[in-house]
Amino acid sequence: MLRRLHPEQPEAFAFTPANQAWAEAQITKYPEGRQASAVIPLLWRAQEQEGWVTRPIIEHVAAMLDMAFIRVLEVASFYFMFQLHPTGSIANIQVCGTTSCMICGAEDLIAVCKEKIADKPHTLSADGKFTWEEVECLGACANAPMAQIGKDYYEDLTAERFAEMIDELAAGKVPVPGPQNGRYAAEPKAGLTSLTEYEAGRPQYNASAQLAVDIGDTVKRIDGTEVPLVTPWLGGGARTAPAAAPVAEAPKPAPAAEAPKPVEAPKAPEPAPVEPAEPTEAAKPKGLTEARGGQADDLKKIKGVGPKLEKLLNSMGFYHFDQVAAWTSAEIAWVDDNLEGFKGRVTRDNWVEQAKTLAAGGTTEFSKKVDGGDVY
Repeated sequence: MLRRLHPEQPEAFAFTPANQAWAEAQITKYPEGRQASAVIPLLWRAQEQEGWVTRPIIEHVAAMLDMAFIRVLEVASFYFMFQLHPTGSIANIQVCGTTSCMICGAEDLIAVCKEKIADKPHTLSADGKFTWEEVECLGACANAPMAQIGKDYYEDLTAERFAEMIDELAAGKVPVPGPQNGRYAAEPKAGLTSLTEYEAGRPQYNASAQLAVDIGDTVKRIDGTEVPLVTPWLGGGARTAPAAAPVAEAPKPAPAAEAPKPVEAPKAPEPAPVEPAEPTEAAKPKGLTEARGGQADDLKKIKGVGPKLEKLLNSMGFYHFDQVAAWTSAEIAWVDDNLEGFKGRVTRDNWVEQAKTLAAGGTTEFSKKVDGGDVY
């Protein structure tokens, strides 16, 4: 398939400030002179932000990585995960058309796309909200037919349900991903015939679908504000965005005499992000000398906190859900970096959001398991 840049291109591109900081941090993973290794993550982040890879994006990434434009274009045009055409403002729907899905009804799904979005793939719908394409196997053959929308798989589809989902997305709703026929993950539709003891007490959805439900909007484009910037390879935890060079106007192709200018743009391993490699004491959350009233909360109700971690948290002065719920980004970074043997656990399992629910007297799927004795 011939892959070329779209004939209509925007004037310029700039990462959001948070995404710019993220991109510069990725470059620091690689030694001086090897920053070109960051080309795929930077292109991917830019596509997440804009929906597709434009010429200004390629120019911008080339300038950041001190690469020739053609080298970045080669990468963008080689990998099919990079969209070289405008995509829908809500989603680009990828319908699997390989053997299992084709046998089970992928052609019916494609017919829905042609009817509700556009006659041809890679074409914007009339309202600009959707595009679609047929792709090779997405690896969910047991749940055929299926499609990927945003960051999630929608499986066991029928033409009717697929059409409904497109309408829901157009209305601003995000359908629950995973099987659409009521079965759990890839289990038999009629229910388990063995290991039935594990059926009770499990989450409402399988793990990936549950995470998507918890996030709430997995078709949203990433702007860099979703989670703290974490750079463990620099010896630190979450950190504020490094001061970025002004990039609001994306670099335009310069005449030969001015060619060196883009090269002067942010050089990869700029020492700026490295300065506070260790979180400072100032970022340490205020702890207690003992539990209030001599009664500590059961921190093991927070997913990711086991007996050993609970003991460590208590030794650091943290006994109650409301303490954890009040941690700021800087304090999360300090705790993440000081959990010996468990670094990064706070961010990974999103302790703060869990603690907010528990501190308010609510429950989580995990805390229900703890209360029911299903977690030891």
